[in-house]
Amino acid sequence: MSYALGIDVGGTFTDAVASDGAGRIVSAKTPTTPPHREVGVMRAIEEIAAELGIGVGDLLAETDFIAHGTTASINALVQGTVAEVGLIATKGHRDSIYIMNAEGRTLGRAAHEIQDTLRQRKPAPLIPKERALEVTERVDHAGKVLVPLDEEEVRARARTLVDQGVEAIAVCLLWSFKNPAHERRVRELIHEIAPDMYVTLSSDVSPRIREFSRTSTTLMNAQIGPRLRMYLTPLQKRLEENGLKGPLLVMQSEGGTITADRAPEHAITTVGSVLSGGVIGGMRMAEQLGHRNVITTDVGGTTFLAGLIVDGEPVRAPGSVVNQYPINAATIQVHTIGSGGGALASVDAGGNLRLGPQSAEAVPGPACYGNGGTRPTNTDADLVLGILSPRGLLGGRKPLRTDLAREALRTHVAEPLGLTVEEAAIALHEVQNAQAGDLLRRAVVQAGHDPRDFVVYAFGGAGPAHCAGYCQDLGVREVVVPLGPVASAFSAYGLAASDVVLSAELSDPSAFPVPPDVLASHYARLENDLRRALDRQQVTFKEVTMEREVDLRYSMQVNELAVGVPETGFTERTGDEIIERFEERYERINGPGAGYSEAGVQAITYRARAKASLDFPVVLPDVARADGPDPAEAFLEERPVCLDSRTGFVPTPVYDYARLRAGHEITGPAIVDVPTTVVVVPAGVTGRVDRLGNLVLSYQ
Repeated sequence: MSYALGIDVGGTFTDAVASDGAGRIVSAKTPTTPPHREVGVMRAIEEIAAELGIGVGDLLAETDFIAHGTTASINALVQGTVAEVGLIATKGHRDSIYIMNAEGRTLGRAAHEIQDTLRQRKPAPLIPKERALEVTERVDHAGKVLVPLDEEEVRARARTLVDQGVEAIAVCLLWSFKNPAHERRVRELIHEIAPDMYVTLSSDVSPRIREFSRTSTTLMNAQIGPRLRMYLTPLQKRLEENGLKGPLLVMQSEGGTITADRAPEHAITTVGSVLSGGVIGGMRMAEQLGHRNVITTDVGGTTFLAGLIVDGEPVRAPGSVVNQYPINAATIQVHTIGSGGGALASVDAGGNLRLGPQSAEAVPGPACYGNGGTRPTNTDADLVLGILSPRGLLGGRKPLRTDLAREALRTHVAEPLGLTVEEAAIALHEVQNAQAGDLLRRAVVQAGHDPRDFVVYAFGGAGPAHCAGYCQDLGVREVVVPLGPVASAFSAYGLAASDVVLSAELSDPSAFPVPPDVLASHYARLENDLRRALDRQQVTFKEVTMEREVDLRYSMQVNELAVGVPETGFTERTGDEIIERFEERYERINGPGAGYSEAGVQAITYRARAKASLDFPVVLPDVARADGPDPAEAFLEERPVCLDSRTGFVPTPVYDYARLRAGHEITGPAIVDVPTTVVVVPAGVTGRVDRLGNLVLSYQ
C-alpha cells in the first residue's frame, strides 16, 4: 500500500491527511508546537499511523511523498524573527530600499488607511543602512557591461558584512535581470571568504524590472531562507530516520510544491504556502462536485482567508505585499484578515469593540484552553453561546473551560461596554461574521465578479461555525462545508492533492505586440528553464503542461495585468489576440469603457508556469447513503444556543456528524458536532449531506 501525506502547520494547530490513492483518506489534528514545530509534525504523523492501524515507520516507508505547508516563512516576516542580512548593491543605488519608490507609506494599505495621510508611516527598514553596501559595476538596460565589476571592492564589502555577523547576503545589482554575470561573480567572491554563507541573487529570485521590488524580494528571501533551512533540514532528516521513502515537498505560494532541499533557496515562494493549500483543496473538491466558480474561506486559529476559483482554476497574482514591502513571487491570490478563532477581542479608547488582528495563537491560546490566556477570543465567545460543547475539541482531548471564557469576556468586553457576558459574546460573534462578510464582498466584487455566480466552501477550525453568518448577505446560492474524512484538515488535504508547480519569468519592457519570433524566443527560454527545474524535483510525473502569460499595461500606467498567452504556435495575429484578452479583462475589472487603446499597450514581464501532476490520485470517497432525509438517528442532545441577538438562547438540537449519512437533511437552528469542528445551521437555513459527506447549507 502506498500513501500520500499532506501536513499543514498553522499558527494554532497542525493538520495532517493521508490518502492511499484508492479512496481511503484519514486525517489528524494536533496542537502546533512552537518553536520546535517539527515535534507537532511528528505527532500528527503518529496519529495518522494510529488511525491506519500501522506503525510510524511502516507508514513512512510506504509514503510516496509528503506535501508540507508551513507558516514559518510568513510568520517570520510578520513578526520580524528573521536572519541578520546584508545587502550588496550597485554604487549609487543602495538607497532604493529606503526610498521605496515613493510608495512605501501606502503599499498594502486599505483604502481608508491610504486616505488618512496624517497617520501614514513608512515601515521599519528591512535592514539597517550600515549593512547595505555598494560596489562599483554597471550594466545597461540591454545587458551590456558598461563598467566592469571591481572584484577587490566586492571582497572588501563581503569581509565587512561577515565581520558584522550577518547570516545571509542579498545581492541586487542594477539591470541584473538582463545580464546576471556580475551577480553570479559576486556570489563566487563571497564564498571565497565565507563558503557556508547563504547568498541569494536577485537575478535568481526575482528576474523582474523595478529595482525597489526586486531588492525587497531578494532581501526578504535572504531573511527567511536560513531559518527555513534550519527547520526543513532536521525535519527531513528525522523523517528519513523514521523510514520516509519518498521526498518531502514544500508548498509554494502559487499552489504547487518544490522539494525541501530546494525550498530554502527560493524561500520567498513559500510565504503563502499554507494559504494556498485550502484553495488547491477547494479546486480538487470542485472538480468532483462539478463547481466551476468557488469562493474558498478558511477560518483558522489566527486568520480568515479567502481565495477565488474561476472557471476551475485558482485566481493568481504576480506578487503580494508583506509589511508594506512588495514581493515579486507568483502567488494564488488569497485575501486575509486577522480574524480567526483565536482573534483577541478588546475595547479601544473610543469604546469600540475590536476583534483581531492579534491572536492568542497556540500558546497560550484562548482563555477557555486553560493554558494561561486571559483575553477573550472568538472561541471563548462561541463556547459561552453554546455553539461549542464544554466537552471540548479534538474529541474531548482538548477540554474547554466555560468559567475562564466568561471571566475573560466579563473583564475585557462586558464591563467596559456595560453589557452582560452573554451580550458581549454575541457581539463578538456578530463582529466576526461582519468582518468576514466585508472581506468576501471586496475580494469578489473588486475582482470584477458577481457573488451570485459562486459557491462558497467553508473550512478550518472556526469556518463551519461562522460560514452561514458571513455568507448570509453575500448572495451566494449555497455554502459547502467540507467534512467527510478531511473535516477541518481541509488545507492539508489540498497539500496532499497538489501538483508540482514551478514558474519562471523574464522582464523585457517594450511596446506590444512584439514580433512572433520574439514571443517564441522568450517562452522557449522560460520553458527550457522549467524543464531543467522539474528534472531536479525527485518525483515521477504523470503529465506536464505549460501555461504562459504576460504582464501588460496601457502606456504611461504604473500597474500591469497578467494575461494568458495562447499555447499554440505564434503568428502575426497572436499579439492582437493577447491585447484583446487584456482589454476584456481590464474592462471587467475597471468597468465598461475604462480602457484606452489609443494610449498603446506595453509588455513588461513574460512568465511561464509548469504544472506537473503526480502519479498518485488523491480523491475524496463517497460516503454511505441514508434511507431517507430524517437525521433522527444522528441526534445527540439538545442544548441552549444563542445564534442571534434578537432571539437569545433557544433549545437547539445537536447532531453527531459521525452518524449522518448522504441524503440526511437538517433544518436550522441546529448544531452539527464534528470531532475537530462544529457546524452552525441557523434558523432559515437547511443543511443537506452530499455524496462526499459535506454539509451543504442553503438559505430558505
